[in-house]
Amino acid sequence: MTTVTMNQRRRAPRRPRADGERTRAAILRAAASLATTDGLEGLSIGNLAAATGMSKSGLYAHFGTKQDLQLATVAEAERVLHAEVIAPALAAPPGLAQLAAACQAYLSYVERRVFPGGCFFVATALEMGTRPGPVRDRVAAITSGFTALLASLAATAISQHQLPAREDPARLAFELHAILLAADTRSILTDDPAALDLARLEPLRDQANRHDGQRPQGRTPARRR
Repeated sequence: MTTVTMNQRRRAPRRPRADGERTRAAILRAAASLATTDGLEGLSIGNLAAATGMSKSGLYAHFGTKQDLQLATVAEAERVLHAEVIAPALAAPPGLAQLAAACQAYLSYVERRVFPGGCFFVATALEMGTRPGPVRDRVAAITSGFTALLASLAATAISQHQLPAREDPARLAFELHAILLAADTRSILTDDPAALDLARLEPLRDQANRHDGQRPQGRTPARRR
């Protein structure tokens, strides 16, 4: 028996595990998509079986409880957010370019309907906000983490003199996040991409004005036109 044949036999048992991981990944991607339209509480083995074409018994083998399924779904949505929004943003040069890239990547993620109901964390935040427990805590932590990232990128832009020193990075992050959330909600509710186009213009225009020292004191997102 050759060494190659022996190595092939040794590797053979790994295939079922790899197949199982791929199956689990496909299930969770379907679950995350369903959660943006039916809610995390609407997830069930039954509707997930219908969406994936798998048997209920096959799905039960992957998730012990509904909460296990929900937490795994949130983790999958976090992975997608990182791949679609955070990683592209961090690939840009540090500072204002990364901040702008984060906004653009988020709007692209919504526009391309990576999830049918828009941003997963917008779709599930209000639903889980009144349901204390590990699932709500995880959704809240990821949402807060994204806002904190925007604040960190803004702080870098300030330190590089790309934004005025008087700018508050936490406030700027809050304003930008609010614009992104409004654009997501309106575009899904009205099926109108104009909201996304407006959001693309406003943050960049506002940042340019701030850089030039033209920002009116006390201006808030509610007053933007």
